[in-house]
Amino acid sequence: MKEKREQTVADLKSLPKIDLHRHLEGSLRLETLLAIARKYRLNVPTQDLDALRPFVQVINDPPTHEAFLGKFEVLRHFYRSPEMIHRLVYESIADAAADNIKYLELRFSPQALSRVRGFSMADAADWVIESVRQAEADFDIQVGLIVTLVRHDPLPQARQVAEIAFERFGKGIVGLDLAGDEVKFPSRPFTPLFKEAKEVGMGITVHAGEWASAFGVREAILDLFADRIGHGVRTLENSEILQLVRDRQTAFEVCLTSNLQTGVVHEMDHHPLVDMLDVGLLATINTDDPSISNCTLTDEYEIALHQLKIGYPALRHMIMNAANSAFLPPAKRQILVEKFEGLLPETMSVDGRSSQPSLNAS
Repeated sequence: MKEKREQTVADLKSLPKIDLHRHLEGSLRLETLLAIARKYRLNVPTQDLDALRPFVQVINDPPTHEAFLGKFEVLRHFYRSPEMIHRLVYESIADAAADNIKYLELRFSPQALSRVRGFSMADAADWVIESVRQAEADFDIQVGLIVTLVRHDPLPQARQVAEIAFERFGKGIVGLDLAGDEVKFPSRPFTPLFKEAKEVGMGITVHAGEWASAFGVREAILDLFADRIGHGVRTLENSEILQLVRDRQTAFEVCLTSNLQTGVVHEMDHHPLVDMLDVGLLATINTDDPSISNCTLTDEYEIALHQLKIGYPALRHMIMNAANSAFLPPAKRQILVEKFEGLLPETMSVDGRSSQPSLNAS
């Protein structure tokens, strides 16, 4: 059984992948963070990786969104220079490519990259774009950038960040996101910005239905014009909202390990992904914050197969959902879809459930 499991993991690692929901700020190599901490004498343990790890990675933290978000408060102190930002971006894409991710949408917050050292947010965005272009040239991966607005940031600052995204749309930037604490901070104040994003033609994704109720999903779609929902696992709690997302063909960016670590689900075996597939939602599997969660997309696929026992046909279906939901112009999206139709095997021998949930997308 162990050998079979190891072979399955190897097969999953070689599988071409798409990650639509990955935060740059949660995708940083710990070794590089340790080097930065030592060089700039940051106020974190610098003797070794094990000492630094609990400050920037979920170890024995309580499963709450407050504890999870607290890692970002520490991580923002590591963006010490343009050169360091370039290195962190480049490495995050190199690591995705090493996991055989062929298409990545990487989201980032210019305000987070610039806040501690007082960099221009526009400059920070340009540094990220430049680093992505270099990484795309060096690795077999296609990357689109999503700019993230944060719910608890002042609206004037959110306006600045959104305008930076608008100006760079089609020049590396593909979409706009809203993240942060959805329990304490509503999304409606951001409606004008997302209306402009929709008019510009940007893809829109919103974190919703994760820590708060399904009503956040309805707001994301009706007030913020969301094409995709980040997480959205609580959509199943409301039948009217469930019908709304089915009618709109809204895609869901599901992140399994993250949901467990933030307390969205209490046991992985009870994750609602299977139910989302059974009722025909356009679910995809993503990493969220691979360095904070200490996971890869291969790990997430293995969880889906072995703990949730969804079967390879459902996994393949979700990868194709991701291809069909990519923030690309229609012609380029179709090229991506056809590429993955050709790359993904029709069958794969796995030691999960042989049957799969119904895939009645409607």
